[in-house]
Amino acid sequence: MNANTVLSRPAGRRPLSWGTPLTYALALAVAAVSIAPIVYVIIGGFRTTPQIVADPAGLPDPWVWDNYSRVLTQSDFWRQAFNSAVIALGTTLGVVVLGLCAAFVIARYTFRGREALHTFFTLGLLFPAGAAILPLYLMLRDLNLINSYYAVILPQVAFSLPITIVILRPFLSAIPRELEDAAAIDGADRLGFLWRIVLPLSRPALVTVGILAFVASWNAFLLPLLVLGDVSLHTLPLGVQNFSSQYTTDTAGVLAFTSLAMLPALLFFTLAEKQIVGGLQGAVKG
Repeated sequence: MNANTVLSRPAGRRPLSWGTPLTYALALAVAAVSIAPIVYVIIGGFRTTPQIVADPAGLPDPWVWDNYSRVLTQSDFWRQAFNSAVIALGTTLGVVVLGLCAAFVIARYTFRGREALHTFFTLGLLFPAGAAILPLYLMLRDLNLINSYYAVILPQVAFSLPITIVILRPFLSAIPRELEDAAAIDGADRLGFLWRIVLPLSRPALVTVGILAFVASWNAFLLPLLVLGDVSLHTLPLGVQNFSSQYTTDTAGVLAFTSLAMLPALLFFTLAEKQIVGGLQGAVKG
């Protein structure tokens, strides 16, 4: 290769790399493995049980709408959806408010033991929630919180605080001190700075932790199973179990109920996907 050949090569052209195709292939494979069960459950709700038994991997022929309409006309489904919504929204509100307050203090205040406190919250990520179920149940029973929304909301907020603080602290630490000084000159105190400056700038992170808390609460099963003995307080994951036990031979109906139970969290997560990616990127950069 002579000098003229080297000079004639376009400056913006990059050598062929096999890394990008391999990355896309792996991403598509992971996406297929993740999406395939969801698609199977949703499509299975449009079939009949004999169709599923005869051809488990087939498509609906014909498409049956009775399974979904039967679930949507049940009062139990809507009551369980209401319970799930109340618990998930209450958990999300508690996680965002308490997590923001705790992360703001750890990120913007200087005091003895600050890093130890942050490490303590970080270690909470290593603590499995299942290991605390028995003592947690006994404590909630002593507080007379069993069979109430608080029995689910309060523990879920506590278990979600570690990841919330880990995500929020880098955002709050990255806010320039000059903005805080300017707010102080304008007469804003700490709370005014938090409300006027921190909240708007931390919106991606707040949306991220809110969505993670909502989806985790909506899909929670073990904790509601133990503390919500009253059937009228059951959430949708418990409703799926009850429906499956009641209609053990109705596979198509169980798939339809499961699809409708997971649909709100799935849509909520999908619509806010960009906010989650932005929030996590900011946390990593911080």
